[in-house]
Amino acid sequence: MIPEREPANASTRLRALGTQTHPALPCESREPKWYAAYTCARHEKRAAELLERKSVEAFLPLYETVHRWKNGLARVRLPLFPGYVFVRIALADRLQVLEVPSVVRLVGFCGQPAPLPEADIEAIRLCLERGPRFEPHPYLQAGQGVRVARGPLEGLEGTVIRRKSHTRLVISLHLIMRSVAVEVEETDLEPAN
Repeated sequence: MIPEREPANASTRLRALGTQTHPALPCESREPKWYAAYTCARHEKRAAELLERKSVEAFLPLYETVHRWKNGLARVRLPLFPGYVFVRIALADRLQVLEVPSVVRLVGFCGQPAPLPEADIEAIRLCLERGPRFEPHPYLQAGQGVRVARGPLEGLEGTVIRRKSHTRLVISLHLIMRSVAVEVEETDLEPAN
């Protein structure tokens, strides 16, 4: 007859097998970085407002356009990146963002939020501050890479395209697969290295 043993709890069994009770988790940085927060459809402005109320640094780039409705034309300010608000947080504080009703998730890979390059956010801010006409553009990956050599956008890098008789610089945020285009003088451009 086999003697009856006391049932072992799960952690005792795992220790006996030589395994850990939880997989190794990556160290969460306390350094704030920019992340893209994916929002509910047409809730970008509301999400940015609620994030600001919670003292979370949020950035919602807007552009101005004219919309035609039944009662006439109206100038409206729309999100440059529909469906996204950018937040600057330490990854350990992501719950503050995810608790906002309009926010669905932080964009990333394999369930882990991925930070955006600081330079990408600064390029968008710089363009908006210096006032050239900005608008959404279909995401581009291929094309000639250029750098703005002089003028108000000096130092920005992107892809050059032509639309009608205008030259435009397309700046792409690869993480969220979105791009924006800004009109530039062709003489201000040089090939990127």
